[in-house]
Amino acid sequence: MSAAFVTVILAAGQGTRMKSALPKVMHPVAGLPMYAHIVEAALGAGAHEVVLVVGHGRAEVEQDVRSRFDSRVRTVVQERQLGTGDAVRVGVQGLKDSEGYVVILYGDTPLVHEQLVSALMTTATESGARAVVLTSELTNPAGYGRILRDASGKVLGIREQKDASPSELAVREINCGAYAFQAGFLREALAKLLTDNAQGELYVTDVVGQAAALDSVATVSWNFDDVGGVNDRAQLAVCETAMRQRIAERFARSGVTIRDLATAYIEAHVTIEPDVIIEANVHLRGNTKIESGARIDVGSVLNNVTVARGAYLKPYTVASDSSIGERVETGPFAHLRPESVLEADSKIGNFVEMKKTRLGRGSKASHLSYLGDGVIGTHVNIGAGTIFCNYDGVNKHVTTIEDDAFIGSDSQLIAPVRIGEGAYVGTGSTINRDVPAGALAISRAKQENKLGYATK
Repeated sequence: MSAAFVTVILAAGQGTRMKSALPKVMHPVAGLPMYAHIVEAALGAGAHEVVLVVGHGRAEVEQDVRSRFDSRVRTVVQERQLGTGDAVRVGVQGLKDSEGYVVILYGDTPLVHEQLVSALMTTATESGARAVVLTSELTNPAGYGRILRDASGKVLGIREQKDASPSELAVREINCGAYAFQAGFLREALAKLLTDNAQGELYVTDVVGQAAALDSVATVSWNFDDVGGVNDRAQLAVCETAMRQRIAERFARSGVTIRDLATAYIEAHVTIEPDVIIEANVHLRGNTKIESGARIDVGSVLNNVTVARGAYLKPYTVASDSSIGERVETGPFAHLRPESVLEADSKIGNFVEMKKTRLGRGSKASHLSYLGDGVIGTHVNIGAGTIFCNYDGVNKHVTTIEDDAFIGSDSQLIAPVRIGEGAYVGTGSTINRDVPAGALAISRAKQENKLGYATK
């Protein structure tokens, strides 16, 4: 079992190469800000305290931290950018608990995951080392600090690129920027850091050097694909692709049929049960949940949507903040705007738009309709071209259709209005008064045929 640990995440950098008003660590990857992926990895691995060191754009970052993590994550401010060692010093000062180990991670490495953090802590527990460093070997290590070892393989320290000699630059083993330090040792080592380097900064890597002088450094070799940082929009896109692939493969191995792994756009907090079918070019966003037996067809986009068992979303269904019941069919080209609810066995067809409307069990609107601010009972038929006229220019009003009613094609229901149980609205009607249960409502202009008029 791993030792107790806390985590400090460095997220104060300005990220000028992103060329964005948005703080660097707030740029999303798979639906979450970059820093949030690292926070979730630390918490998932068992960190009992997480401190995020913020600086540039801190108000925006702090607000997002509060909304996502409440009291599970605290923020501390690095007022001036004096190097990674100074950022760690600020983070450690913000910790409540000084026992066990302190794991140091970077807020712009969103591919870091729970297993990586656990591997650091397993090595720390087994070795008892004062410092544990994550390393990787690259064919082209340019830009990264090099791991320096003696002939026996013992770690001597880490040399940053700008401070390295030609022979040191030839080293291919690099520092990935993830560490675990014994808390007491870390506090003492941080107090001894100096700025005698090419950048005039305090380096956290010099803490590793102090541990090496005590022959107390362990390393964990890791695939660099999981630890690469994001410095510009191109790297952000590469990271997004890698994260998307990781998520899609995880679901495919859990029993989900994903027709094309390369075009499955599934965000981090989506839930998909086994025996779901996801066709090509589907986007699943936010807290979307897909239950077993559902099928999501080509090009559909769902954001915070629950899809129940056996539902079939035909191509290009677009939905947000809505609920789709068991065995429901939607689309193709259906649009569910927020607060739409489709109860079991209901159906909406091509070019039907819903907003803040409940469609009752077994009811259907198969073609070319707008259903806004409505309450629709069970087994209601809504004909093609039906419009709920819900907005009077100032306020929205509700249309209510009771069970077993029939709405003929090309009808306009001017809200607020109620169509009674079993009532029938004739095709082409404009209804602005309640229709009693069982009644027939017809409202259309009288047809006149003027013989010979068209010929003339």
